[in-house]
Amino acid sequence: MQRRDCLKLLAGAALAPRLHAFSQTPSQAPVDLHLTPEPAPHYVLTHDDEAFLDDMQRRACHFFVEQASPTTGQVLDRATANNTDGKLDPNRRMASIAATGYGLAALCIADKRKYFPHAQLRDQVLRTLRFHAHKLYNNHGFFYHFNDVETGERIDRNEVSSIDTSLLLCGVLTARAHFHDDPDINQLASFIYNRVDWPWMLNGGDTFSMGWHPESGFLDARWSHYCELMMIYLLAIGSPTHPVSASSWNAWERETITYDGLTYISGNDPLFTHQFSHAFYDFRNKRDRYADYFANSITATRAHQAFCLSLGKPYSPDYWGISASDYIDGYTAWGGPNAEGKGFGPIDGSVVPNATAGSLPFLPEACLRVQRALKANYGDKAWGRYGFCDVFHPQANYYDPDVLGIDLGISLVMAENLRTSFVWDTFARNPEVPLAMRRAGFHTT
Repeated sequence: MQRRDCLKLLAGAALAPRLHAFSQTPSQAPVDLHLTPEPAPHYVLTHDDEAFLDDMQRRACHFFVEQASPTTGQVLDRATANNTDGKLDPNRRMASIAATGYGLAALCIADKRKYFPHAQLRDQVLRTLRFHAHKLYNNHGFFYHFNDVETGERIDRNEVSSIDTSLLLCGVLTARAHFHDDPDINQLASFIYNRVDWPWMLNGGDTFSMGWHPESGFLDARWSHYCELMMIYLLAIGSPTHPVSASSWNAWERETITYDGLTYISGNDPLFTHQFSHAFYDFRNKRDRYADYFANSITATRAHQAFCLSLGKPYSPDYWGISASDYIDGYTAWGGPNAEGKGFGPIDGSVVPNATAGSLPFLPEACLRVQRALKANYGDKAWGRYGFCDVFHPQANYYDPDVLGIDLGISLVMAENLRTSFVWDTFARNPEVPLAMRRAGFHTT
């Protein structure tokens, strides 16, 4: 299955009836969803942990510098894992708007850690923002999911995407806050964010459409149940120019599932849905009337770990974690547990490194154990210039020949948040971020 087809299936799942979903009411009283309480993680990184994470992050930052067009700043959706010359992959043309968003955050991390010269990183940020502000096609401020990396032309018939545009905007706002003394970056980033017409993407409803096609109009699928959607709503609620009502925060469902005695908010979705909004929005020590979403992601990660271990060999405390990714026959959205306590997708013994990397702040000790064991046990077969290949299945002697930008991105950003909270703290300096969270009803705990 091709990645775009897989993502369409995920989008279609949002149309299905949701069991055990919370029924929305106008009341703002606290709601008890009977979630498993989770304490904040307490783990002190060792010297070896820091060394591993620094190596992983440095390699990921090289991807976002080397696999971005020197003209447009767009980042390739994927590239060859065993790249040895550090040049833009000549066999790839498809850029991902979401990977470009993670790329902007990566440039900030690289600047903080001095992986590359400051002037080089600043120039790349400026090129990226100028192209997206003035040259790349947008509709009401929203961008196509995939575009030609050099020309910006739409790839095939992919959609103008609300979630992928939101990931770009998170990177744009991170860059604005980090390079706050640069008036050009500030102006361009503000223009890109302020241009977005959020009510248009509601398409007359209470929840956001997943996208728009010039051939057929808005997609029927909507962001209507808990997943990676939180960033869309918060960006829209906080918009200084085209906001949506704060009541939209109450319009999506928060169904719960229970696995192995753990109850948490989740749909039948891969693990990344508990990670992507958390890459930028800091939900620690905060809750709205429904939940502490950081604690919820801790529980979701614990349940995912327990599910993987229940499968038996080859899964073990040193080898677990599956999420939407490549696999031996293409691309798939796999994982578990779902609402019935079962897995989904062609689970075959593969491991997806970004599943545990993206959950590093939630279960640092357990996820670091996997990350370090995968590198130690599979070495150069799985670990290259940009870090781990996207997926591997040692029993089948399969090591993905590619890396994916969004998967390296979530790994890089969450590693930095674990180490220093840098992306969380930087992103939160944008005044629209705390404003949106207040409007949505968040308060400290």
